[in-house]
Amino acid sequence: MKVCEIFRSIQGESYLAGYPCTFVRLAGCNLACPWCDTKYALSDENASEMSVAEIVMEIRKLGTDLVEVTGGEPLVQEDSIELMHALCDANAKVMLETNGSLDIAPVDPRVIVIMDIKAPSSGHVDTNRWENLDLLQDTDEVKVVIADRADYEWARSTLSEKKVIGALRTSFSPVFGQLDYNVLAEWLKDDQLNVRLGFQLHKIIWGQEARGV
Repeated sequence: MKVCEIFRSIQGESYLAGYPCTFVRLAGCNLACPWCDTKYALSDENASEMSVAEIVMEIRKLGTDLVEVTGGEPLVQEDSIELMHALCDANAKVMLETNGSLDIAPVDPRVIVIMDIKAPSSGHVDTNRWENLDLLQDTDEVKVVIADRADYEWARSTLSEKKVIGALRTSFSPVFGQLDYNVLAEWLKDDQLNVRLGFQLHKIIWGQEARGV
């Protein structure tokens, strides 16, 4: 597999934010969102070749119960399915961060799926694979990255229409450094949406440019 980095830190996003977590960042992505904060993972130019067994061994050395498989987009590598299965078998609590454009049906049901829904500012609204919504479980989460008011209104309308809000864990996360947390918080308060204000705890602690923390 093509691996950008493996490191231990704390989970910075999702409803598990704040817990110790080991991250496996796989290389390659099928999208190119303008506000992407891991552009170094979009290609495999600087990635290392590792087998599933080697990755699992490296994760065990780092010693956390929570493991996130992220990218890039992990599902562009077919072996990511085998990797997540192996990690579950090794008694890890496994999370998958995915952009929502690829089929999640093959993902081990023991995996916690954190799935993006792409808003207009991403430039990839047409890649949203709405069929994935029917595959999500109570342990999973839908995330929308919000860059501006237009994104917010689109997300509020679309996810209400598709009956996501109130049925699935849902978070709206501001683009870090572009939309202030307090602005998005006020929008959510004003509309009384049953949506979690998403944040990126790792950026708040270590800064926007930090890697491997």
